[in-house]
Amino acid sequence: MSKVNPRMSNNARHLTGMHNALRRLALPTLLALAGLCASGVVAAAGERPVAQGTLTVPAAPAPVPVVAAPAPVFAAAAESAAPAAPPAPAPVLTNGLVRVADGRLLAPDIARIVTRGELVVAMLKVDTPPFFFFDDSGQWTGLEVGLAQSLAKELGVKLRFNREAGTFNAVVDLLANGQADLAISKLSRTLARSQTIAFSDAYLTLNHSLILNRVKFAQLSRGRPLPEVIRNFDGSIGVIAKSSFADYARTNFPHAKVQEFPTWNDVLVALHKGDVVSAYRDEFEVKRVLKADPTVSLVLRTVTLKDLEDTLGIGVAVTDTTLLAYVNQFLAQRAEKLDIQKVLQALDR
Repeated sequence: MSKVNPRMSNNARHLTGMHNALRRLALPTLLALAGLCASGVVAAAGERPVAQGTLTVPAAPAPVPVVAAPAPVFAAAAESAAPAAPPAPAPVLTNGLVRVADGRLLAPDIARIVTRGELVVAMLKVDTPPFFFFDDSGQWTGLEVGLAQSLAKELGVKLRFNREAGTFNAVVDLLANGQADLAISKLSRTLARSQTIAFSDAYLTLNHSLILNRVKFAQLSRGRPLPEVIRNFDGSIGVIAKSSFADYARTNFPHAKVQEFPTWNDVLVALHKGDVVSAYRDEFEVKRVLKADPTVSLVLRTVTLKDLEDTLGIGVAVTDTTLLAYVNQFLAQRAEKLDIQKVLQALDR
C-alpha cells in the first residue's frame, strides 16, 4: 500500500482553494459583462427614439478606426471593408408631416415645393392674352401669370413655368406626369380631365358661345327661329383640337359635324371662308373677336348660351390633397374675383 504524502496533500488543497476563489471573483464579473453586452445588443436593435412626436431614424455608428497592417495590401483591404455611413434621413412626424430646413412642419406635398425652393406651373406655350402673354416691352404678364406669382409668393418660393405643352390637354399631361406642381392655363374643368387630375374651385366662370357665319347659317336655318336651330344644330362646328370645347361640342351638339383645327385662328379662318357654319368657344374668346374688329359683325353673328357654363380652375395632381386645399383657400381669400367684364377690360391695358 502506498502512503499519502502530507506535503503533496497540502499543496493540492491550496491550489484547489485558489481556483475556487478565482471562480468566485470572475463569475460575477463575467455575468456583468455579459449583461452589458446583451443590453447593448437589444438597444441597438430596438432603439427608435421619439422626440415631440417625431420619428427619427438613428444615424449609423461611426466606423471603427482601422490600424494599417505592415503590408500595404492589407491596409487597402481594411479600408475598402469599412463603408461610409449613409446620411441620416430627414425627420418625419408620426402624423405624416415633414420638418423642413427652417423648422416648419409641412404636409409632404407642400414640403416638396418648399424644399425645392421653386413652384413649377404648367402653362400652354401659345400666348393667350390677357391670361398669359409677353407684352410690348417683353415682360411676361397676364391675369394667370399674376395668379401663379401670388401663389409662389405665399409659399415663399421662386416661380418657374413649364411651357412645353402645345395643347390644353398636353398641359394636363405635364401635370399628371409629375412635370409640374400646378397647371394654370385657362383650363376648363371637364369630366374627362377630372379622371386624370384634380381641379381647384373655379376662379372664373364663362358662358359657352357660338360665332355663326351669317350666310351659311341662313342656308341651314331655312327660316326657322334661331333657338330652334341652335337646340337641334346639325351643321358644322369648328373647334380647337384636343380642347375642352372639342368635348363640349360632341356632348352639347350630338347632331353636329365637329371639325377640329390646330389653333383658334385656324378655326376663324375656316369660319370666314364658310368651311364651317359656326365656331364654338367661351364667351370671352367670342366677344374678343368682335372687340378686335367690329366690322366682322357684317359677316358673323354671335350667340351666347346662358344655360351652358365653362368654369376655369387650377389643376393639381390627384395625390396632392393638401396642396389642393391650400390652393382653394388661396382663391377663397383673394380680394379680387374675376368675371367676364374684368377679363375684357384687361385686354385694353
